[in-house]
Amino acid sequence: MLCPRPSRFFVFSLQTVPFYIFSESYGGKMAAGIALALHEAVQKGSIKCNFAGVALGDSWISPLDSVLSWGPYLYSTSLLDDQGLAEVTAVAKEVMDAINKNQYGLATELWSKAEGVIEENTDNVNFYNIMTKDVPEMKANEQENLHLIRLYQRHVKNTHKNSLNDLMNGPIRKKLKVIPDCVKWGGQSKQVFMNMAEDFMRPVIDIVDQLLAANVNVTVYNGQLDLIVDTMGQEAWIRKLKWPNLEKFSQQRWKPLYVSPESTETAAFHKAYENFAFFWILKAGHMVPSDQGEMALKMVRMVTQQKH
Repeated sequence: MLCPRPSRFFVFSLQTVPFYIFSESYGGKMAAGIALALHEAVQKGSIKCNFAGVALGDSWISPLDSVLSWGPYLYSTSLLDDQGLAEVTAVAKEVMDAINKNQYGLATELWSKAEGVIEENTDNVNFYNIMTKDVPEMKANEQENLHLIRLYQRHVKNTHKNSLNDLMNGPIRKKLKVIPDCVKWGGQSKQVFMNMAEDFMRPVIDIVDQLLAANVNVTVYNGQLDLIVDTMGQEAWIRKLKWPNLEKFSQQRWKPLYVSPESTETAAFHKAYENFAFFWILKAGHMVPSDQGEMALKMVRMVTQQKH
């Protein structure tokens, strides 16, 4: 039995459905650029799409603002003492000096150094949730590009220890029947990570500004317990926006959110003005949907303006 081709009506209906880009972490940095390119393509008519907005979750929009806020954030949560704060602040300043000189590769190396200083002073706090700890695995022979190896261990390798890794290298591989035996899910991640070292610390605040100026709906959301992209750092780069309505946004009072009408526990705070919104997600680390699934779903419904 032959499968019918998609009808023109079906294709047209997909083009009219509101399309949102949701992102997370370094993907948020990429999503900002993708969103701007998509918006421009829609305006030119080269792509037919009802592009409705972009959501940037715990996103690496301004790496420097994150690094500069690590010390104060950890200090305020009793994970650094005065000496530790001084050491983290000193290495953060090194990162800032490198970025100010456009030495982005060096800035990535110093970013790794800053993380090492934090681990030494916090007994290996987990950069993805400060309520836990994480000890990176290191091999004795991993000396070449040691700083990049450590970054990979902290931020990439762990993503290949979960069920997604088993799914992609197991049932999906068998189902597709086209993946060579020499190719593994995530097998290229270390090389990609190292080759992106020059881009890693570059900010994209200007792209967010362009999105807002183009009247694209932009949402920022962040987990309270995230360190690598802590909320203090997010708030810092937002204050640098040149968006004309920033002052009016800042003057808005945030509103508490609950996962349901019956709940009495505050799950998040929310503030919005015109085409910009911010969600402060409580009791969540870097992976908001994983840590606070119900609140994440409520946020998605609010962003997409669904009632149920």
